[in-house]
Amino acid sequence: MDRHATSESPRAFLTALFRRAVEVADPMRVVPPHLPDRPKGRFLVIGAGKASARMAEAVEAELGPCEGLVITRYGHARPTRGIEIVEAGHPVPDAAGAQATRRMLDLVAGLGPEDLALALISGGGSALLCAPAEGLTLDDKIAINAALLASGAPIGEINVVRKHLSRVKGGRLAAACHPARLLTLLISDVPGDDPAGIASGPTVGETSTPTDALAILKHYRIAPPDAAPLAATTLGAVMNVLRGPSDVVVPGDPRLATAETRIIAAPSQSLAAAADMARAAGVAVRMLGDAIEGEARALGAAQARLALSLRAEVAASARPLLLLSGGECTVTRRGNGIGGPNAEFALAAAMALNGAPGIHVLACDTDGVDGAAEIAGAYAGPECLTLALAKGRDPAKALAQNDAHSFFGAIGGQVVTGPTLTNVNDFRALLIQPEG
Repeated sequence: MDRHATSESPRAFLTALFRRAVEVADPMRVVPPHLPDRPKGRFLVIGAGKASARMAEAVEAELGPCEGLVITRYGHARPTRGIEIVEAGHPVPDAAGAQATRRMLDLVAGLGPEDLALALISGGGSALLCAPAEGLTLDDKIAINAALLASGAPIGEINVVRKHLSRVKGGRLAAACHPARLLTLLISDVPGDDPAGIASGPTVGETSTPTDALAILKHYRIAPPDAAPLAATTLGAVMNVLRGPSDVVVPGDPRLATAETRIIAAPSQSLAAAADMARAAGVAVRMLGDAIEGEARALGAAQARLALSLRAEVAASARPLLLLSGGECTVTRRGNGIGGPNAEFALAAAMALNGAPGIHVLACDTDGVDGAAEIAGAYAGPECLTLALAKGRDPAKALAQNDAHSFFGAIGGQVVTGPTLTNVNDFRALLIQPEG
């Protein structure tokens, strides 16, 4: 790092930027400014997502004990005084989530016009809010979710399918709260920050159709005749639901008339905070976008090539350059390793850089969980491949087996934060230093 920028190592510097991005999305900071006054009637707090327990903690820190129920991922619970916190399965739903969702629907069933429901929604809610459509079992939902997650489909398309196989997503939770007033506070983890995409839009109107969901299943070969991983009973049940009438709640439905939605934290805000911190350290910043999607290995290689192409520019300016991006990478499962889109991005970038001096990569998920692993992501420096060779690790083999987490674990490149209790999607940074 340039002596005028910071005395930290490149890894420490990039890690500090990541922590800053997480910090500005902390529910304890972003929830209180949006809290409503208590209504004359009943005040009920509901919610789901990886950040929902922390959001509930923030509510009670301001308003005191409240009635309510939120569902979060195992290991993400927080201490609350009135709001019940239920931990459940993610990224694949489980019985705990299904049972808690039934209880939540029962809680809102008695709300009236004088009441207010406060919905705390964040990424991860699609799996945690689980109410299979009529004709589907929980096992069916688990199977179709697992197939979608392994297919390489982007999260937006996965969520379209989820909405049409549910009794709570696609605006149905809002409909269940009617005629009460409903305020939804959203922490966005989706490219573009579309409220209908966050946790599969349980409290906002939905424009997609079952035909759209069928087309997605066919495109990713999860529908006949290519749906070999799915049991015939599950496949038949899914096809029956999607070929039947839809009951998603469309925009303009009268049951949404008393519903308000606010995005209180988003990837763009976190990336901007990290960029400001880098500039304050004397580093130039180039923002590549906060809504970048695609196959993790392809994006990693592409951004590495961009970094290589900018070395001459950096040398001429004698000033470090930071490439920042967000969004959501996907992984098409090809092997049985311990994968993770951010770790796979970093591995593919390291391979494309091939030890190029002065270029450092950090890619992490802001929730602290990259894929299904309890690891935020990975760091790769110029020495990455040399260290791997010394440890007997083959980067190409690791990438082919979707085993990036094990690869970085062997060379000390894992970034482990534990649950951050927020979720504003991926954070990717490439630092290019002047040589010499």
